[in-house]
Amino acid sequence: MPSLVIVNADDFGLSAHTNAVILHGFQAGLISSATAMANMPAFNAACSLAQLPALHGRIGLHFNLTYGRPLSEAIRTQPRLCTPSGEFDLRLKRRTLRLRPAEREAIEQELHAQWQHCLNQGLMPSHLDSHQHVHNIWPIGEIVARFAAREGVPVRLARNLGHNINPAKQVFKALLNRRIKQLCGVTADYVCTPVDLRAGLAPDSGVLELVAHPSALGGHDFGDAYLGTGESLKALVEQRLAGVPRVGYGSLGVSKDGVMVT
Repeated sequence: MPSLVIVNADDFGLSAHTNAVILHGFQAGLISSATAMANMPAFNAACSLAQLPALHGRIGLHFNLTYGRPLSEAIRTQPRLCTPSGEFDLRLKRRTLRLRPAEREAIEQELHAQWQHCLNQGLMPSHLDSHQHVHNIWPIGEIVARFAAREGVPVRLARNLGHNINPAKQVFKALLNRRIKQLCGVTADYVCTPVDLRAGLAPDSGVLELVAHPSALGGHDFGDAYLGTGESLKALVEQRLAGVPRVGYGSLGVSKDGVMVT
């Protein structure tokens, strides 16, 4: 069993309905962490909810480069990042290893703008991950990790548990995760989805992040976008991770210089 598990709900702020499900998940003790989308319609409401005791200090930034409109200007002129009308339209291949200088600068500015928008709404993000895992694209991952190091917060690793990770992907993810750790310091040791957990792939030790997209099943039960219709995320977590404390990324204790503190 892992020593700790971070059950992180992505997409906080996407809609009022998503906010309500995630809030309920926190109150039910299932969700222990979430990440907010700074450019989405229900973001301001998510920031207000983040001040509640069950959520306070447990909300990170879900860096978004794929959905909606950016919060900064320079990125709107980059044809591999946005449409001519200024909507996100990321057209970088997953194996991209280099960015053009203008693209790198634009992504850095957008990350800063989304982070600052959190601060302006009274939300100090506890950690960083990304919508549709765009920081698994190597140069974007480096940008995100360097930014996180400056702000003293962890970054989600690339998913490193799963039967469908072929040998080539395993090598790439291992190298990317090593680089993220080099740049930002402390993070979780393992990342998986509810499907991976159902397959019995929970690690024997270390800190595990379970990436969740919860849905309401009625009452105090929850499903997940990764699971089948009517399948309970709550029952799965209670069965596979019984007795493992659920924490937020803030419990990992990252300082400004990326050193673990107690």
